[in-house]
Amino acid sequence: MQITAKREYWLISGLLFFFFFSWSSSYSLFSIWLHRVIGLNGTETGFVFAANAIAALLIQPFYGALQDRLGLSRKLLVWIGLLLCAAAPFAIYVYANLLAQNVVLGAVVGAAFLALAMLAGVGVIESYTERLSRHAGFEFGITRMWGSLGWASATGIVGVVFNIDPDIAFYMSSAAGGVFLLILYRLDLSRFSQPQMQSGAAAIPVRMHDLWKLLALPRFWAFSIYLTGVCGIYMIYEQQFPVYFSSFFSTPEQGTRAYGYLNSSQVLVEAILMLFAPWVVSRTGAKNGLILAGSIMFVRILCSGLATEAWTIAACKMLHALEVPILLVSVFKYISLNFDSRLSASIYLVGFQFAQQLTAMLLSPLVGYGYDHFGFSSVYVLMAGLVGACLLLSWNLLRKDPARNPSKNTVAEALELPAIAQSVTRYEP
Repeated sequence: MQITAKREYWLISGLLFFFFFSWSSSYSLFSIWLHRVIGLNGTETGFVFAANAIAALLIQPFYGALQDRLGLSRKLLVWIGLLLCAAAPFAIYVYANLLAQNVVLGAVVGAAFLALAMLAGVGVIESYTERLSRHAGFEFGITRMWGSLGWASATGIVGVVFNIDPDIAFYMSSAAGGVFLLILYRLDLSRFSQPQMQSGAAAIPVRMHDLWKLLALPRFWAFSIYLTGVCGIYMIYEQQFPVYFSSFFSTPEQGTRAYGYLNSSQVLVEAILMLFAPWVVSRTGAKNGLILAGSIMFVRILCSGLATEAWTIAACKMLHALEVPILLVSVFKYISLNFDSRLSASIYLVGFQFAQQLTAMLLSPLVGYGYDHFGFSSVYVLMAGLVGACLLLSWNLLRKDPARNPSKNTVAEALELPAIAQSVTRYEP
């Protein structure tokens, strides 16, 4: 039995909006902040991103396992909200000074904070939203749209205020964190009892044995290969893209302002397309949705390497608006169809977020060195080749969607997990 919850829909949408607003305020122009304000070169910036990835890599499995045990408890979200409130004082008075004096120490301390608050926190709130939407009767894609709107709203403002004073962006981040906590205080999920959400059955708690069993599944590693090779490389591509985009303009200030407007426009279109992504994925299937999103990534990275004008690189950026909705909905659909839904947070944070950060940790310094010595264009073409190779591999490794209405015994036997049959029939985007 599903529960229609309009109040919960608007509150969780508000949480997504202000989380992404806070994250975007601090992070959308992060590479430009490192380059222009702190004075780091491409290699040093790559090292900072690698440190961020390592920290997120260590925290995401812990966050995922903890959130799966907490279910719909708000405790972990309160912790993340408090960290968001501390973004401005930390970045302005601690992080910037440490990076200026000692890049290694600053990168390590900053990475711990960013991972706990944002880089690993995003997986918590997205998986929390998916868990609630699956049982409360509203669509994840429509809810996640508000996160895109939050990012777009902040990026458009940050692109302007950054040229006035970069510190304003971090104050915006802290203010959004305060609103996040106020909304979270209003979110009361006591009426969503576990027996209701399990269609009258008693809830089975998540145990460490379940997590170890997940790691033993070949299909989990096949899924992780796709996310590592396709999404992970794409994440590295995104890290210093604002710096590359700004180079197409006569002054850094013009480039920063233009990137803010472009990124804001891209995410607004992304939010609109979130409404249609569930419809697209329901027709392509989860596996084909993943391959389609990966193909768009491949085209965008390759064309970015071949671009020679500002408008062509801007067009490449706009492809992101088509790719992200399909990717997110396909990822959660694939998880729902192939894994135990009780472990959705662990699978999302370990399989999706962890895989991205692992790739970033290993390749960010190398890619940053390539930017300094060979240029963005050459490195982008090479990265596109890697994405294309991983796409071909994933086409063979990813599992096809199960039949629409299989019997419980058939599904449970095929997927080797006792609770999967219920999750497959219950979750139909």
